[in-house]
Amino acid sequence: MQDVTFSIAAGEVFAFLGPNGAGKTTTIKMSAGLVRPDSGSVCIGGYDLWRDHDRAARQMGAVLEGSRNLYWRMTVMENLLYWGTLRGMSTKLAKRRAGDLLERVGLTERARSTVQTLSRGMQQKVALCQALMHGPRLLLLDEPTLGLDYEAGEAIKQMVRGLAQDGTAILLTTHQLDVAQQLSDRLAIIRQGQLVLQGGTADLLQQFSHPVFAIVAASPWTAEILERVRHAAGEVRVIDSVSLVYTPNSEDMAGVYDLIASLAPHPILRVQRHQADLAEVFQKVVSEGASA
Repeated sequence: MQDVTFSIAAGEVFAFLGPNGAGKTTTIKMSAGLVRPDSGSVCIGGYDLWRDHDRAARQMGAVLEGSRNLYWRMTVMENLLYWGTLRGMSTKLAKRRAGDLLERVGLTERARSTVQTLSRGMQQKVALCQALMHGPRLLLLDEPTLGLDYEAGEAIKQMVRGLAQDGTAILLTTHQLDVAQQLSDRLAIIRQGQLVLQGGTADLLQQFSHPVFAIVAASPWTAEILERVRHAAGEVRVIDSVSLVYTPNSEDMAGVYDLIASLAPHPILRVQRHQADLAEVFQKVVSEGASA
């Protein structure tokens, strides 16, 4: 690991991404206090994780992939009370907090059910409740939607968004790049122990997007139109009878406007610029060594 440095603000979802073997898990273990780094520091809520471990650890909650932070033969309420009191909460306070959290995730009626009888989505909700019992300022989320059906996955993502809106800082690790793109405000990609990309998610997607435009017509192109576009200032590829792709010679948008004008009065349904997704960015950075 070399100079892996990042920070997460309150109310921010930070996606920490990388291929297997890149150093992602080691970094997360350091952040969680499970592995001590040879150098550097981890600060949570103003407390150094190694010099003031107890106070720093109380600022943090974690949800591990596969609901590994739950006891499956205990009931939902027993799990929450156990972990709440383990973190120093009184039984009375833990019961009240557990009740509030279960109501928030719609599991009040399953409080007396054992964890092993719940669906995967319900188990993941309980795992989130467990991690939130003591009101942490930082939440570590490892693969929060892995293996869930669409409905359960959307419910978990909605919870994550709500937690961020409430001011919780969230460190998200996942191989589901679409989930990372939907949830994260900022992201970092690690490769061979080094951070190779870091920044705002929307900004990075824009930087990796290409000046390529897809134009779709409401009816087939005429021979006259096709002859006109041959003289455009840039590359025009006719995809089929109603669509073409235009790559201008430069970032200057004038060429796009000129091309659209040359299509008149042919009816146009849409003009759409290429927008990179996180999977494309990840592939370029990890496999091709590209940088923003």
